[in-house]
Amino acid sequence: MRSSRFIWGAIGLTASISTFVFAVGFAYAANQIWFPKASGDLAISTTAPKNETIIETKSKLQIVALGDSLTAGTGDNTGKGYVGRVRDKLEKQSGKPVFVLNNLAIPGYKSDQLLNDLALKKTQDALAQADIVLLTIGGNDIFAGGEGIFTGDNQQEFNPEGALKRIEPALARMDQILQTINKANPNAIVLYVGLYHPFLDLDPKREGSLIVQHWNNSVFAITNRYPNMIIVPTYDLFEQNLIKYLSSADHFHPNGDGYERIADRIVQILK
Repeated sequence: MRSSRFIWGAIGLTASISTFVFAVGFAYAANQIWFPKASGDLAISTTAPKNETIIETKSKLQIVALGDSLTAGTGDNTGKGYVGRVRDKLEKQSGKPVFVLNNLAIPGYKSDQLLNDLALKKTQDALAQADIVLLTIGGNDIFAGGEGIFTGDNQQEFNPEGALKRIEPALARMDQILQTINKANPNAIVLYVGLYHPFLDLDPKREGSLIVQHWNNSVFAITNRYPNMIIVPTYDLFEQNLIKYLSSADHFHPNGDGYERIADRIVQILK
């Protein structure tokens, strides 16, 4: 009997001690969760070092612009287009002088024509001096100013096949264009202005939207290979404000307000 009482007493004592230790441990753990304290080793918070951008390191900024009529500023009564507006906004934002070293864009240009120009020494020399490269190309390849895009008696019915068949050859050239720009100056920030759908109001089934999205997604996949290349989205800017932001003269190019929105987005990316 004494032995049994001894054994049960020992078990009870052990259980009491275990319960006490558990309660103390639980209270300590809960206190660390609810009221954490930095340990001696972690008292100093560590943050990843911030790499300075080209805009921060340069005393002045030089822009080279390439491409088609959008980069040339067609449709803008002020003549500035998005390139001139980017220059003004970036200079104001950075507090540094910003120069458009060259605007080599030519209205009507397609990807094959730009690719030929990139082989020229004057273009290579300009790119080599650039801190920022602004680029638009591809709209004329796909939409061709409306050629083959519309069908019907009144030529007002959007024909997606007319645009779709032109995409893949143009994307192959786009790949070459971006390779060539990167080879000429791998350190420059290259901003490609993505396409919007200029005939959205004439495309009730929105079939052209899928074509534009396919183009933009494919170009994004190309730019994503290069650390300093960025695609600037514009489709959403025009989707709900097409008439407001397109030139009334041709229903294809942005007007001054449209170029302003594009410039705002570019500078926001560079900020």
